[in-house]
Amino acid sequence: MRIPLRLKGKVYHMVIRPDLLYGTDCWPIKKSQVQRMRVVEKRMIRWIYGYTRLDKIRNEVIRGKIKWRP
Repeated sequence: MRIPLRLKGKVYHMVIRPDLLYGTDCWPIKKSQVQRMRVVEKRMIRWIYGYTRLDKIRNEVIRGKIKWRP
């Protein structure tokens, strides 16, 4: 079964991202934790759109193609 890219993006925005950020307003966040969240977000975007690190496509290019803001 093939899931449409828009639906994957919506699931990411509505389920996964809030789950990652849950409770961050209640505790002080460290720079290393912010970096980990950025890495997870980039991995999810690559997974959603079918890109891998082996494709050697820069993150800025991917964000430009899909019109996604960090």
